[in-house]
Amino acid sequence: MYTVLEAIATANPPYKLTQSEASNFMLQTESLSEAIKKRIPSIYANSGIDYRYSCIPDYAGYLPEFELYPPNWELIPTPTTSDRNQKYQTYATKLALQAAQQVITDAGLRPKEITHLIVVSCTGFSAPGIDIQLIRQLGLPLTIARTMIGFMGCHAAFNGLSTAHAICQSDRQAKVLLVCVELCSLHFQVADTLENTIINAIFADGAAAAILTASQLPTQGQLIYRDGSSLLLEETTDLMNWTIGDTGFLMHLSPKVPEVVAGYLPAYLQDFLARHQLTQQDLDFWAIHPGGRKIIDKIQSIFTLSDRMVADSYEVLRNYGNMSSPTILFILKRILENKKSGSKELSNAPFSHNGIALAFGPGLSIEGCLLSFQ
Repeated sequence: MYTVLEAIATANPPYKLTQSEASNFMLQTESLSEAIKKRIPSIYANSGIDYRYSCIPDYAGYLPEFELYPPNWELIPTPTTSDRNQKYQTYATKLALQAAQQVITDAGLRPKEITHLIVVSCTGFSAPGIDIQLIRQLGLPLTIARTMIGFMGCHAAFNGLSTAHAICQSDRQAKVLLVCVELCSLHFQVADTLENTIINAIFADGAAAAILTASQLPTQGQLIYRDGSSLLLEETTDLMNWTIGDTGFLMHLSPKVPEVVAGYLPAYLQDFLARHQLTQQDLDFWAIHPGGRKIIDKIQSIFTLSDRMVADSYEVLRNYGNMSSPTILFILKRILENKKSGSKELSNAPFSHNGIALAFGPGLSIEGCLLSFQ
């Protein structure tokens, strides 16, 4: 029995910013020191990002349009966690709904045919939550089985995919709707540190949805989820964390993360592929979560990947930034569309039909999944 990704759809909020506009916003913030402001233009310019999206208009830098932050360039008083979570409740469901409606249509299904709903998010909470709102607004069955995956960060889509896979392998009639939605921009913090400046330069908002089903005989060109693999790295807890503070969710991201992850990846990948009698040479597409440009750079270097292998990851980073959990589905959507369209990048390749997706999150943890095209 195969688990097939029948369709993937993505959505972004309405406020699209260039990276230079985001940089200008930061430069106008009065509470930052001159030492940090001198670093901002180069950090933003070298991020590998051209565009990002936000659910609020504030970052365009026009004071009358501020929605979350007070209309002054000190951004004081700082919005509380409650303020931010209220915006999350308003906008997260709208964005999740947009992606979910599209993927159901793309998969050729009716809402009443969906048997399972998995919602992934770590940038806000409410009860009843997004899952309940999606059931009501999409017209999903009131008897649908629901799973909520929260606060797992950038790799959480992998946990959603593995859960969907387990469902499909145990229920041949399953039609699973997986929805990932994150509003990272709601947790923007003004802190006069280099670390916080880098965090502010890369994160963004987005949503993605996928339909997964069980199939005994996939059709040509379908993307198949084959297996997942997790690895928790010892003594790395302090390198990345995401905690709830009084003024929003607070992130710590050590510059050591790319190097530490890179040290474990070769053995991780070798062991994972060996379970399926594969080696790196059997992989023809890679989907790397762009936690930042340096993550992709490092992985390309240690595995000597061609530019084609990492093009989709770089393109998603360039056009959207790091949207946390939905980001890997944005990349897989590009790969799926390229395969279906017979694009030059893939038509020139000796397509082996095997691929790997990777992401990294608090723990530190490595999450991966093995995929293939029928």
